[in-house]
Order: sequence, then structure tokens, then C-alpha cells
Amino acid sequence: MRRLWALTLPLALALASLPQLTGAEEQIVTGLSQNRVEITANYDGSNILIYGAVKRTAPPPEGPRLEVIVTVEGPAQPLVLRRKEKVAGIWINQSAVTISSAPSFYAVATTGPFTEILSHTDDLRYRISLPQVIRAIGITAEAADSPDFVEALKRIRMNEDRYHIAIGRVQLLQETLFRADVELPANLSDGNYKVRLFILRGGQVIDRQDRYIGVRKAGMERDLFNLAHEQPLLYGVISLLLAAFAGWAASAGFRYMRR
Repeated sequence: MRRLWALTLPLALALASLPQLTGAEEQIVTGLSQNRVEITANYDGSNILIYGAVKRTAPPPEGPRLEVIVTVEGPAQPLVLRRKEKVAGIWINQSAVTISSAPSFYAVATTGPFTEILSHTDDLRYRISLPQVIRAIGITAEAADSPDFVEALKRIRMNEDRYHIAIGRVQLLQETLFRADVELPANLSDGNYKVRLFILRGGQVIDRQDRYIGVRKAGMERDLFNLAHEQPLLYGVISLLLAAFAGWAASAGFRYMRR
């Protein structure tokens, strides 16, 4: 609790100095514990604290309580999902579907169940829930049971800690201060990770804010990655030379031990 107040105190001071809002009666002000992650040889994951407060021009309205949703989305890419089937005793790829876009990482934390705090219309508009984030347009024409492929993708990436759904994990104090902790796994992809924060009432989004976390390789990992992608021929030659040297060193070592 002390940590939360220590982090949100600057937000509260900033809110007091902000000019009066001219639009919505409630607006969101947010912050991140860090906006950059460096992937090194000993990187085993990290924790991102996302916190914020609500700026008001009037007392909280009567009726539905305030709700908060926080999402963290990694770089998206198209995918081809294939299903293996046993034919004549051999497992081979059979049916396949193409996913237009699927995030490499996606975490969502909320103050309550989606069915209670988010309307289907706003879910479609802002693409908040995991089924809406995965773009699977037109896959029904590729396979009769195409929804099973999407469910398989979700299951696989959840097992890999790439997708997380944390219902009720956003802490909200007096409908003003909130925080959410998001775990980033060790198998992150490079890129800009988009953090979206929503405040809602009655299932409707009343304000939102976007932040970004830069994830980059650092040190030797970055140098090897850049070399492999920018000069693949040189990278291949160096890899072959290192493999040949390792084989020669192992052989020489065994000959020495036999003497």
C-alpha cells in the first residue's frame, strides 16, 4: 500500500495543477514503473507496475461504479496455423488457417469480469478482450472448424506465458487511484509494447490513455541479433568457423587425454 501511494502521489499533485477539463467529467492520468526493458543473457522476466488516477471536474456520478481495464500488447504478426492428422500411420500437416494478426504478447487485467464491466459494442470498438485482439477475418472459409484453431493458438501461448488474462487483478482505491502488476516473461520479442488503460462506467469506455514500453536486446545478444539480420552471410561464415574450431578443440582434447 505504501508503495502504491508513493508512486501515485506525484499523480495526485499533477492533478491538482491541471487546468479544468472541457470534455469528459472523468479523465485518466497514468504512469509506468519503467518504460524500457533490456533483454540480456541473464534476463528471466520482469514486472511492470502500471498505476494511475482519475481527474474529475465534478463529484463521481451516481449509478454504476468505476471500472478499470489495463492491457499490454506486444508486436503483432500474421500466422499460419496447421493441424497434424494421422494418415496411414503417419502424422502430417492437413488443414490450415491464416490468422491476419496476432500479438506476440498480450496481457489484460481488469477490476471485474468482462461480461459485467465491458459492453460487447465497446469490446468490438477498442478490441480489448483476447478474442477481439486476434484478427481472424475470413478463416471460416479455410476450415470448417476454424474457431478451434484460434482456441489452440490461445491455449499454446498461454502455456508459453505469452497471453495472460487477470480478472479482478486491478486494484482500485476509492474510485480514484488504481494499479496493476503485469509480468513480462523471459521469451519476449523485440519491439514497442503498447500499454492501454481504460476507465469505464456501465460497460462504456469514458476515457483511455496509451503508453509504450520499449523492449530491446542489449549487450552481446543485440550484437549477434543485428549481425544475423544485417549481414547473414558473415554471420553464417563465423558460425561455421566457430563450429569447426569447437570440433577441432574437442578432438584435440580427447587425443591428449588418451596419451
